[in-house]
Amino acid sequence: MSRPMNANLASLAPYACHPSRSRGRLHDEPAAADRDVFQRDRDRIIHSGAFRKLKYKTQVFVYHEGDYFRTRLTHSLEVSQISRSIARALNINEDLAEAVALAHDLGHPPFGHAGESALDNAAASYGGFDHNVQTLRTLTRLEQRYADFDGLNLTWETLEGTVKHNGPLSGPHADPEKTPDGVPTGIQDFDRQFSLDLDGFASLEAQVAALADDIAYNNHDLDDGLRAGLFTLDDLMDLPPVGPVLRQVRETYGDIEPSRLIHEMVRRVINLMVTDVLAETRRRLDEAKPDSADAVRAQPRPMVAFSERMAADNDILRRFLFTRMYRHYKVNRMTSKARRTVADLFALLLDQPNCLPDEWQAAVDPSNVDRLARVVCDYIAGMTDRYALLEHDRLFDIHHRAE
Repeated sequence: MSRPMNANLASLAPYACHPSRSRGRLHDEPAAADRDVFQRDRDRIIHSGAFRKLKYKTQVFVYHEGDYFRTRLTHSLEVSQISRSIARALNINEDLAEAVALAHDLGHPPFGHAGESALDNAAASYGGFDHNVQTLRTLTRLEQRYADFDGLNLTWETLEGTVKHNGPLSGPHADPEKTPDGVPTGIQDFDRQFSLDLDGFASLEAQVAALADDIAYNNHDLDDGLRAGLFTLDDLMDLPPVGPVLRQVRETYGDIEPSRLIHEMVRRVINLMVTDVLAETRRRLDEAKPDSADAVRAQPRPMVAFSERMAADNDILRRFLFTRMYRHYKVNRMTSKARRTVADLFALLLDQPNCLPDEWQAAVDPSNVDRLARVVCDYIAGMTDRYALLEHDRLFDIHHRAE
């Protein structure tokens, strides 16, 4: 079904990304009659195979541990919703912010960060693995759906936003902690084809998507951790910014059922963070006075940010979740299995590429082990949690029936 053109384009701020001023696509295409370029990007992402697979990819809990916990798909949708809300309040392009939000996790392998760590370690001799690089590969090469090109052929702005949503990758404003080994080879290779201006910040829309990711990630993991019994509400009483909000909800509603209490607390913390982002971003925009999207990219710091106080509180919340949730023994037991599963799959398929499905074997050059390793990485990264466990059974369980 076609969607109407965005009627709010005329009211966009001067520093927003306007679809009529897009830098275009790697492969030229005729314009769509009833969608602008960023709406078209968003729709292509939603219809991609990689996006559908997020339904069965881990956020924290593997899919079979409970139907109610977040997955990469529900997380991406939540990031999208927060991104659109912030973008609308700032009068910037909602469709571009949404496209970046929906695309940002497409490169994640099965089993979340445990799977990524295992695949990076297994492929260390062949360039390693990074989910941000894999997202770019997915968007520009691995999605093979269109007759005229590989990938989704997204606009420059959407690709820029996914690659640089955490800031510049090179130049004086790059964060060395985020790129300790420099610009990854996969991004360098694409940048030579279609330069993404890696030494500048991304658009405001991409910066919004990045901070919306932090807001959604921390708050919804807090929700899932409570539901999983990894910590209790009483453990949160001294945790900023959650504790003051929790006390406020209890004072307002008294002894309400825990599920309502948790939801009310989480929604209020999200609102508190969004309100803070809007205030700080408006302050920075007023101070810098950028008059175009490129002026935003040229700034010496991001324009979209938490206030200093909220950034500190958010770091405390992140550390709490790291200690009490991501390193909880119940989570560690599952992630240990996940790492072994990924490591086993990589080692066997690298040694015996004839075990790959036919269409993947066709991409293998037996004389080039580096290319073989990248094909194996692509194959594993595209797996859902469920498929990875099933493939492991097929390859390692002698009793598993051949298909």
